[in-house]
Amino acid sequence: MQPSEMVMNPKQVFLSVLIFGVAGLLLFMYLQVWIEEQHKGRVEKKREQKATSGWGPVSYLRPAPRIMTRGKTQKPIINQNPKFHMLEDPKEKFPVNSEMPTGILTEIHLSQKEDQVLGKTTRSSASKLIAKQQRTKNFFRKFSEMNWPLENRPLNKSLVKDHKWKNTDVTQEKRRSFLQEFCKKYSGVSRPQSHLFHMVSRIYVEDKHKILYCEVPKAGCSNWKRILMVLNGLASSAYNISHDAVHYGKHLKKLDSFDLKGIYMRLDTYTKAVFVRDPIERLVSAFRDKFEHPNSYYHPVFGKAIIKKYRPNACEEALNNGSGVKFKEFIHYLLDSHRPVGMDIHWEKVSKLCYPCLINYDFVGKFETLEEDANYFLQLVGAPKELKFPNFKDRHSSDERTNVQVVRQYLKDLTRTERQLIYDFYYLDYLMFNYTMPFL
Repeated sequence: MQPSEMVMNPKQVFLSVLIFGVAGLLLFMYLQVWIEEQHKGRVEKKREQKATSGWGPVSYLRPAPRIMTRGKTQKPIINQNPKFHMLEDPKEKFPVNSEMPTGILTEIHLSQKEDQVLGKTTRSSASKLIAKQQRTKNFFRKFSEMNWPLENRPLNKSLVKDHKWKNTDVTQEKRRSFLQEFCKKYSGVSRPQSHLFHMVSRIYVEDKHKILYCEVPKAGCSNWKRILMVLNGLASSAYNISHDAVHYGKHLKKLDSFDLKGIYMRLDTYTKAVFVRDPIERLVSAFRDKFEHPNSYYHPVFGKAIIKKYRPNACEEALNNGSGVKFKEFIHYLLDSHRPVGMDIHWEKVSKLCYPCLINYDFVGKFETLEEDANYFLQLVGAPKELKFPNFKDRHSSDERTNVQVVRQYLKDLTRTERQLIYDFYYLDYLMFNYTMPFL
């Protein structure tokens, strides 16, 4: 090819430049549109985040207050009607048998000083409540699947011959259904086998009548363990067993003492029972028992630490022996995320003692109807007819039983914020067992 043939004429050059120019222009226009779309998407996302950033995600397993963190901090909004609250008897305004804490807490008009304290507490606790909300959401998501049934099986009522238990049975079925539906709706359960032994560590076993009983302190557990000892043949009468024999005798087996096969078999075939109590009433009962009477364990271990941290200018005697803890000091300890000493089973949440959404309990008893529920349960498992649940007070028998009126006296010295935070602490127990939210 001759050099003259390799030279493009002006027309060809112009055409080539034009083609490349048009292609470049089209590419530029495409890139501009793409960039604008990406920018618009980021702007919309930021707007959405900004619009919702002041609120935590909605969850009915969160503490009751929903704190606004955007702009001016608001006071907690108390939800007087939780979405999933359902009365055991829908025809009644409140559950029968005094199962609700209605009337425990009365409205107190806030002074200017208390209002300031409330505002400060709200601001300082906002982040804690949000974190607490997230922990509650994760409560049911930290386990992997286990090999026991997810559905509650029907109770075997073939041994119940007396028709007087009809109303008790109806109430029991409502409680079982309520807990089961609650757990289905909110749990999202996953459960690892590595946690199995911990989960069943508070469950007592009675093999003869195939009973599993989860111990909830301050909800009739001492007398329940007496009953289990009688059923096991370890005593002829529940009234002849001392407090020390019940709690320190090591006569009863716990479910975590068996191997995995033995645990699964019993969970699958035995009748599983849990007895609960209004959380705040149970808390006051625990405080009265452990701190208002001489105690060689709770005073030096818990009392000294509580007085040291929460009592300004404490005297030397109180610091040395730990006696005389005030209820308000005890509440400060309970609500402190940096407690000087750990939690104790007597005021730990039932959700962490018995795992009611992970272990499918066949029977849900309540302290408010303890004797009726317990004696019906004994009929269900085929206990001897002469065996009745004891009704005596295990210790400090001269003291008035902790009831609604007693609880009111203890709570009257607390601020409204402190009362609300106690409820937040036990929020899950209130919902699980269908206890009515107290008027805060």
